[in-house]
Amino acid sequence: MGACLAVDPGSVRVGVAVSDPRRTVAVPLDTLRRSGDGTDVRELAAIAAEREVTDVVVGLPVGLSGREGPAAAEARAYAQRLADALAPLPVRLVDERFTTTSAHQALHQAGRKGRTHRTVVDRTAAAILLQHVLDAEGAGADPQAAARRGEPVPPRGGPVTGADA
Repeated sequence: MGACLAVDPGSVRVGVAVSDPRRTVAVPLDTLRRSGDGTDVRELAAIAAEREVTDVVVGLPVGLSGREGPAAAEARAYAQRLADALAPLPVRLVDERFTTTSAHQALHQAGRKGRTHRTVVDRTAAAILLQHVLDAEGAGADPQAAARRGEPVPPRGGPVTGADA
């Protein structure tokens, strides 16, 4: 198996979470600043190498109707940059509906209010997203679970092969 890295890209910050190597539990890891110069992507590559991850999931913000808007287009572009930078590690896009809302609710219930949890909400949302993926992996052949595993993002250097999909 091996650890999985989850990335929740926002316009200002990027939430990061990681699983244990046996892929049973997701843990919030860090919140990075988005940068136009690729520093955040290089930081993610360093985290992936340090944690010896075997794959990466990126949150895809899909609307309640199932339609993708501008935020989804930006997440797709970010996932492509990651796939290019992290090749041959497989990168997948995963529907992240409700993860940020769930993160806000969980932090509020834990006693963290408004501004005091802004610094951890993105990494918490990444952990919630990752836990959904890990749970789907454990669900085997369930068609709904298969959908939660995500959509492969091939690096621009070539298509993802069967073992990477």
